[in-house]
Amino acid sequence: MQGQKIPATVITGFLGAGKTTLVRNLLQNAGGRKIALVINEFGDLGVDGDILKGCGIETCSEDDVVELTNGCICCTVADDFIPTMTKLLERDRVPDHIVIETSGLALPQPLVAAFNWPEVKTRVTVDGVVTVIDTAAVADGRFADDEEKVAAQRVADESLDHDNPLEELFEDQIAAADLIVLNKADLVDAPTLERVRREIRQKSARGVKIVTAEGGKLPADVLLGIAAGTEDLIAARKSHHEQEHAGEAHDHDEFESFVVDAGAVPDPATFAKGLSRLIAAHDILRLKGFADVPGKPMRLVVQAVGQRIDTYFDRAWAPGETRATRLVVIGLHDGLDAVRIEAEIRALAESAAKEAAE
Repeated sequence: MQGQKIPATVITGFLGAGKTTLVRNLLQNAGGRKIALVINEFGDLGVDGDILKGCGIETCSEDDVVELTNGCICCTVADDFIPTMTKLLERDRVPDHIVIETSGLALPQPLVAAFNWPEVKTRVTVDGVVTVIDTAAVADGRFADDEEKVAAQRVADESLDHDNPLEELFEDQIAAADLIVLNKADLVDAPTLERVRREIRQKSARGVKIVTAEGGKLPADVLLGIAAGTEDLIAARKSHHEQEHAGEAHDHDEFESFVVDAGAVPDPATFAKGLSRLIAAHDILRLKGFADVPGKPMRLVVQAVGQRIDTYFDRAWAPGETRATRLVVIGLHDGLDAVRIEAEIRALAESAAKEAAE
């Protein structure tokens, strides 16, 4: 393999689409490949990287997981991404494959273009861009782009004169894809799945291959080995922002995140129900983190997108590790009352503790 470029897979997708679950399943079924991970977490708490580090997978050690917690990998390519790639390539044993999980807020186009930088281009090639889509969310119309509906809403609301940034991100992730994964396909019936497939195919002008998955489970050979060389093609896959604002820098001021520290959660089910109500009340886009459940040796992972909340125990608390409940809350800028939400989450933990004690 001497002289051949190392393949890299960029995994993108909107908040809660199931990227981390897909990556975890990929690691567990890597077929002996030594995989290095670059995780771009949005927010101050590296939840996704920590989950993957807890996998205990021999072919991907903790040292092979690199976290970039700047919130937007495409905004800090020179400062963060290029140096990270350079360090991976300078290791005594370079990886067989590099997997990059972007934040749900990162534009894939600038990231893929960065693989043309001289420090990287001679050693690494983009094997493919994999876009993961939450099938159930699209089926509900949360991220669908219906021009007629938008036009009707504009008549009634002047604030819709500008494109919805969530829709722009969704379009960009589809435009950049070499493979589209309709994840959580088991949450919809067959006719609905086919409808979503048609919607996504209409948004993809290049007729990209679309596959379905349940719980992010796909064979490694489906995700790896695409051999697209996308760094040479990405210039033609322009983002919405590039088309509408050529030459302007982009930012993500429309999003914000914060971390909430709360008390122990003796009753996870009650806590989850309370979080679901809180998410609906405050229109929170994403909530994720870890919870301390007294009497349990393992930490509880909390993952929520919309009002759907998943909880599971992923690994034992390490010796000397501080048991704590910490959650990242992500939403639209100016749409989140951080002080109130933090107080309500802490109150939920306290209420669950009181109910468990009674």
